[in-house]
Amino acid sequence: MLRIAVPNKGALAEAAQTILKEAGYRQRKDSKELVVVDPDNSCELFFLRPRDIAVYVGEGTLDAGITGRDMLFDSGAPAEEVMPLGFGRSTFRFAAAPGAYSGVTDLAGRRIATSYAGLLGKYLADQGIDARVIKLDGAVETAIRLGVADAVADVVETGTTLRNVGLETFGEPIASSEALLIKRAGAPEENGFRQLIRRLQGVLVARDYVMIDYDIRAERIDEAIAITPGMEGPTVSPLHREGWVAVRAMVPRKGHQQVMDHLWEIGAKAILVTDIYACRL
Repeated sequence: MLRIAVPNKGALAEAAQTILKEAGYRQRKDSKELVVVDPDNSCELFFLRPRDIAVYVGEGTLDAGITGRDMLFDSGAPAEEVMPLGFGRSTFRFAAAPGAYSGVTDLAGRRIATSYAGLLGKYLADQGIDARVIKLDGAVETAIRLGVADAVADVVETGTTLRNVGLETFGEPIASSEALLIKRAGAPEENGFRQLIRRLQGVLVARDYVMIDYDIRAERIDEAIAITPGMEGPTVSPLHREGWVAVRAMVPRKGHQQVMDHLWEIGAKAILVTDIYACRL
């Protein structure tokens, strides 16, 4: 039975549970459930702290998990990325009072507060920067004001939280992160795991594409297909209307309104766009 670790709280948890639901896996009925058995899919879902997931997976207790790349790197666990999941994107960056430092080399000999001591420590070692890492649990934005640190290293999505306490980012990002499907390093991908990958890939494609249907005069079908080539070619069917055909194709969700405009300009009628819930290509 496949054992999957799922984040139990926060925005990452909501997105992870949503993608698993769309992939057809059973969900917990309330937030107090820590283990959900899904006999239809021969798996168990364990709801854990996002920071602990890489450790559980890396040590071989669980087969797969969803966590952030930053937390995977920070854990130092023997787990590896299988595929990105397209949500939870952020960067890990240095921040300090405006104008305090021009680059990361200025941090030599300084105190840097972070909740990601493993990730930061490795980065500093790789850069040859000798600085003191102050490990804090939770928010680190007030560390400078309270005299604990000279700079902070934290996960940044928009930068609003840092700006609100008078800090600004500087230097290049330490790392870029997003949600990942992970597994134990070197572990084989069993049948249940490969099924999980296929399902998640199908959901991700479905999120990026829509289905478009329209009618077009037969003599303009080549122009229409050039606009909507589809994934493996569109489906073209004759209509019960002489000289007309019906076309169905997948097109990227982004820009689909422009696709509709182009089709209309060449005479397409009855143009419909619908969501794709899941797919296998």
